[in-house]
Amino acid sequence: MDHTQETGLSRRRILGGAAGLAAGAAVVTAGLPSGVASAAPARHGGKNTPELARWRKQAARVTITRDDWGIPHVVGKTDADAVFGMMYAQAEDDFNRIERNYLVSLGRLAEAEGETAIWQDLRQRLFIDPGLLKREYAKCPTWLRTLMQAWADGLNYYLATHPEVRPRVLTRFEPWMPLSFSEGSIGGDIERVVLTQLEAFYTNRSIEMTDEERGLVFREPSGSNGIAIAPSHTRDGHALLLINPHTSFFFRSEQHVTSDEGLDVYGAATWGQFFIYQGFNSDAGWMHTSSGVDNVDEFAETIVTKADGSHFYRYGDKLRPVTTKTITLSYRTADGGQAKRSFTTLATHHGPIVREADGKWIAFALMNKPVEALQQSYLRTKARDYAGFRRVSDFKANSSNNTLFADSKGGIAFLMPQFMPIRDDRFDYRRPVDGSDPATDWRGLHSLASLPQAVNPRNGWTFNTNNWPWTAAGPDSPDAADYPRYFDQAGENPRGPQAIRVLTARRRFTPQTLIEAAFDRYLTAFARLVPQLLAAWDTLPESDQRKAALADPIALLRGWDYRWAADSTATSLAVFWGEALWAPLSQAARDAGMSMWDYLAERATDAQRLTALGEATARLTQDFGSWQVPWGEINRFQRNDGAITQTFDDNKPSSPVPFTSAQWGSLASFGARRYPGTKRYYGTSGNSFVAVVEFGPRVRAWAVTAGGASGHPDSPHFDDQVERYASGNLRPVYFYPEDLRGHVERRYRPGL
Repeated sequence: MDHTQETGLSRRRILGGAAGLAAGAAVVTAGLPSGVASAAPARHGGKNTPELARWRKQAARVTITRDDWGIPHVVGKTDADAVFGMMYAQAEDDFNRIERNYLVSLGRLAEAEGETAIWQDLRQRLFIDPGLLKREYAKCPTWLRTLMQAWADGLNYYLATHPEVRPRVLTRFEPWMPLSFSEGSIGGDIERVVLTQLEAFYTNRSIEMTDEERGLVFREPSGSNGIAIAPSHTRDGHALLLINPHTSFFFRSEQHVTSDEGLDVYGAATWGQFFIYQGFNSDAGWMHTSSGVDNVDEFAETIVTKADGSHFYRYGDKLRPVTTKTITLSYRTADGGQAKRSFTTLATHHGPIVREADGKWIAFALMNKPVEALQQSYLRTKARDYAGFRRVSDFKANSSNNTLFADSKGGIAFLMPQFMPIRDDRFDYRRPVDGSDPATDWRGLHSLASLPQAVNPRNGWTFNTNNWPWTAAGPDSPDAADYPRYFDQAGENPRGPQAIRVLTARRRFTPQTLIEAAFDRYLTAFARLVPQLLAAWDTLPESDQRKAALADPIALLRGWDYRWAADSTATSLAVFWGEALWAPLSQAARDAGMSMWDYLAERATDAQRLTALGEATARLTQDFGSWQVPWGEINRFQRNDGAITQTFDDNKPSSPVPFTSAQWGSLASFGARRYPGTKRYYGTSGNSFVAVVEFGPRVRAWAVTAGGASGHPDSPHFDDQVERYASGNLRPVYFYPEDLRGHVERRYRPGL
């Protein structure tokens, strides 16, 4: 008879050799060139090889035209030719970012950055199995394999024709690799797995979560804004679309890609991907915003360990075996060689085990449909109207993003992620649910018709600012009472009321007035919070020393109109006050299950508000010599080099940016903070690519990219868009060949 023991507390025996291998069984390969893995093939191409001849033949069918902003307009005979040229052009502009994105997506970052990245790689490899992806590639539709081969060929041809470029790891790209990075959003679902807790589990150690992982550190909200306006609310009777992703800067490449097979798409492509992620064609446009939908779940597993060391988990009245898999990762050593670490990983039918909590192992469930996701991501770029876009959505392989859509037929729509598991709403899936109870399992996917949406709403507009869907179309929004609670876990944010404010301010939008709305200066968070601060000061007795000490800062804020501006000292004071108020209340807000926006407004005390104002004035005075400092003197854009992680310097040139963090309700977002050795704030995220599109008989568009199109400091297009970026002065997009006339900087074929 087997003797069993239920446990989640002692894992050394259960994990077998995993912890030991992780801690000590490193295999070192010395003497390799810096940044090259032991298994990496030699640099490909060479002279006059059949492969190089094939690449040259395809390159002859591709033309790249660089406009006077450095934007590549790629034309190919076939879609595959266009993809070949698209990837070649991306590599010209920033190969470094392409390679890094695939080091991350393939779980190979540690091969370049060392052992500190091993846990990020392990997290990725729990879900991304290169062997499985290769088998999936072999089963892909022929048309998709053709595009994936063109993707690899374009990158490999770039490397073959640019021997001076030295990849850190990836000396050759294989056509199956795009399946590891198939959706395009920043911060995929996998990143919800907390790295410190993953490390704690697989090393059998106790590791505290960082304040950032707990959500206790002030951080810029990630996400985006999207607005679609119907012809009924535009001056000229044409649908309008605002494309306003808030990502880390330089995260995407602005491109125009065309073929004789019907591809003709403009917009932002995430570095290393062969589809435009946020953009438009001549008839339709789409903007993705990070969604608050709950479609990533944790299951608390009850583990049973038998006397022979085998591992099981309870499911209903039965025991199921825990699945084990060995994952071996390489990492760069201090001397430039490569070492290996192996992990015995664990999983149930719910997903991989990623941490332990309250004596239970936590399995993590998410969408893992790489082939369907890649097809949906590419095919929607060729959709010409809402019906076509919706047909592509039948893949149900968009898990993390809402969509704002508009087309030349006058259609507009707000759509939620199409990958939406059906669950029993009795359970609170915001927390780990009992994995031993079969009732908690996912039960297939919701139909598209059953999702919250706003299609051609009567009010004439729809939007999303990473907030809940219940205000997406004003009075014509979906009703929360009609849907399970797992359709939203984001709630409202300060940008939501601001979007409604600018959308209800007029009925006859033009492209220019939509741009103005996207850069409207009103800060809804401070309009809500500052009056409470003023009231707190007003109630102080005259004998209170804070009455006199804070009188001048209070007077400044009392006369403020809650609008950001580069010359506004009130903006500086308000931002520093908001940050000072934020820090001590983060944990309390989390414990209360409230957003910081609501907690600061509803739970902060008068004493906390006044104390934070004193701290803000003191910090401004310490750093800048006065508490009255124009916001543009503090809030700066600086691009010193092409590094992915920049080093900022107050002594180097920088440019003022008038808009603030999205945290305070600014639709135009600039996520900036101090860095080691700086007093000024430098932005690294927020508005990254901004476009406004009008779908008339001929599409018209205006756009701006943070900094510039090139990642090379010696290029004139490294920072030539900074002034337009900061002022919201979007440049005309050259969509049609006639638009390019007089604006061509260079026209060439790849490799020449």
